[in-house]
Amino acid sequence: MRGLTLTPREQSRLQVLHGVMEREGSVALAAGLMGVSERHAWRLLATYRKEGAAGVAHGNRGRRPSTATSPQMQEQVLALAAGRYAGFNHAHLTEMLAQREGVRLSRSTVRRILLAGGVRSPRRRRARKRYLRRERYPREGMLLQIDGSRHDWLEGRGPRLTLIGAVDDATGTVPFALFREQEDAHGYLLMLKEIIGRRGVPLALYSDRHSIFQRSPREPESLAEQLRGRRDPTQFARALGELGIELILAHTPQAKGRVERAWDTFQDRLVSEMRLAGAATIEEANGILGDFLTRYDQQFGVAPAQPGPAYRPLPPGVSLDAVLCFKYRRTVANDNTVHFNGAALQVLPDGLRASYARARVEVHERLDGSIVVLHQGRTVATEPAPAGPVVLRARNGRRSNGQRPTASPACPASDGHGAPTTAPRPLAKTHAPTTTKPAPHHP
Repeated sequence: MRGLTLTPREQSRLQVLHGVMEREGSVALAAGLMGVSERHAWRLLATYRKEGAAGVAHGNRGRRPSTATSPQMQEQVLALAAGRYAGFNHAHLTEMLAQREGVRLSRSTVRRILLAGGVRSPRRRRARKRYLRRERYPREGMLLQIDGSRHDWLEGRGPRLTLIGAVDDATGTVPFALFREQEDAHGYLLMLKEIIGRRGVPLALYSDRHSIFQRSPREPESLAEQLRGRRDPTQFARALGELGIELILAHTPQAKGRVERAWDTFQDRLVSEMRLAGAATIEEANGILGDFLTRYDQQFGVAPAQPGPAYRPLPPGVSLDAVLCFKYRRTVANDNTVHFNGAALQVLPDGLRASYARARVEVHERLDGSIVVLHQGRTVATEPAPAGPVVLRARNGRRSNGQRPTASPACPASDGHGAPTTAPRPLAKTHAPTTTKPAPHHP
């Protein structure tokens, strides 16, 4: 006789039905105690009379559920998780199985299969610190959190890269991002140019206190800054001021947690997809990033609290190329040349001025590498300056042989008119340098 185990609920029903059999109560009272209808109570009583205590147990006990995952399917999931999709977290693996393998399972089912097979998620979660949650900005484009993430995105297949991008505070979407070799102002200007070209001018940017956004407090002030009573902005901060974009500097990483959490997701999902595609260069990484951002926004983006974007159109007459660039002040030399980055530019005369000597000009280094010179807001014509004359000067230092040059015996010295002079004088006797030890009382 095989053993029978009843649940506490089934044991209670067994006791109630046994009381009905002993005429300790009616079927209607038993139905109320068991929480079933009177008709179902008569059905349970009939099963109890026929099968005994076994009739109280659920009929599906011991049977395999019709919705259970087959052993073949479980082996396939384990093989894919250990092979092609190694390193994918459980949620990401579930999505890839449905999109690429046609295996449609819930995340909990995939997780249960992997844990039973000894495959744990590669993500290590640590206890979170609790902070007061800040409300999202109500409209898209009101605040963009910007940051750079230095990481081994290519997992050794290529150089270490930095992901530079922005996350909209209202929707959690990524308006634009790109890979750079380093976190630099050039990359942030490129990112801002793409965002303005696609959506418009945002109202404010939220960033950390990197030297790209704020001058280092340890950097000494120049005399002009001391006289003005304020420091010159960085190139990126100067561009934001010209576009009317407010720059907000965070005091802690948690203050811009939305972009920090986005980079955490990117370092997990994007790295896995680039490994799957075999990306090994920055160009290939940026190509995969574009498709990834579209799917990321569709999956993780939320609707803003208020409809309608807050992006502003670019003011008329404002050129993005003239704002999003690096600007330097120079003084034109007397020969109408401007020296910049080791090269000389010839400033050409025009209808307004025949010469720009000693004039103060502004040199713009554009994002495409071109150089533009402006005088009082007007572009002046330039061309590469011709090379200057070669000037040879005597250099200080020891000569090659450590002696004075003398006339060669094959070529006797001349008196300046072509006639040889008398025999050359013998060289002065050289003495080896001596070392003199100073007296004990020498200062």
